[in-house]
Amino acid sequence: MLSVLSYGRLVARAVLGGLSQTDSRDYSLVTASCGFGKDFRKGILKKGMCYGDDACFIARHRSADVLGVADGVGGWRDYGVDPSQFSGTLMKTCERLVKEGRFVPTNPVGILTSSYYELLQNKVPLLGSSTACIVVLDRQSHQLHTANLGDSGFLVVRGGEVVHRSDEQQHYFNTPFQLSIAPPGAEGAVLSDSPDAADSSSFDVQLGDIILTATDGLFDNMPDYMILQELKKLKNSNYESIQQTARSIAEQAHVLAYDPNYMSPFAQFACDNGLNVRGGKPDDITVLLSIVAEYTD
Repeated sequence: MLSVLSYGRLVARAVLGGLSQTDSRDYSLVTASCGFGKDFRKGILKKGMCYGDDACFIARHRSADVLGVADGVGGWRDYGVDPSQFSGTLMKTCERLVKEGRFVPTNPVGILTSSYYELLQNKVPLLGSSTACIVVLDRQSHQLHTANLGDSGFLVVRGGEVVHRSDEQQHYFNTPFQLSIAPPGAEGAVLSDSPDAADSSSFDVQLGDIILTATDGLFDNMPDYMILQELKKLKNSNYESIQQTARSIAEQAHVLAYDPNYMSPFAQFACDNGLNVRGGKPDDITVLLSIVAEYTD
């Protein structure tokens, strides 16, 4: 039987041992982007960080790395509105707020909310709608804080397996949750969700974790197993390797989107909803590929 003194020493060693294993290093995200507009302008940014009607941003602050994607709703084009204006302005506003330090790392919904209300208060009306996904890595806590509204989203991959992911939000088939600004007097006729409706989560990450953030143009055309196969090509955390893998993923999704015989995730979802659909889903595709690494200023 252990004496009280001996037991106390063992407990002290265990506590000190646990403390010595705590990772006190700051973390960061090494991120590369690639995308394709569905008008075949391969890998070319339309303006700012936009691929077609998709938009994205990558921002660094001393307390966190923040990135986001948004998918402008193409239906606005029928009313003479450029859908990329809304998604692009939303992401640029998010980026600016992060760089100015006007955010809390644990509250990505707050970034989305502040940006959206800035758009609402513009003197010149900015009409449109967009889905949005915001991902924040808190450097010191090593936690990933996320907010996802609609059918864009993210995956966290560790050891070749998906260990965490966003939940898709749909009102009904092919009608995702979205932020909107309607013309005066038409607010009730346009589908619009509050930023507070975004699905939020927090997750502890480790060095070497892979985070893939993308619009639905990727997830509608590539199932998880195909994405994981491509991620196996990622051998290290240098930017060039990440960029090459991001391009490989985006290119494959783009090719599959125009394959009429391919049973895409979107086609399968359509069939599950009673529609006879086959083939890929032509769409804008935006991919942000990140690796969790040690922070170097």
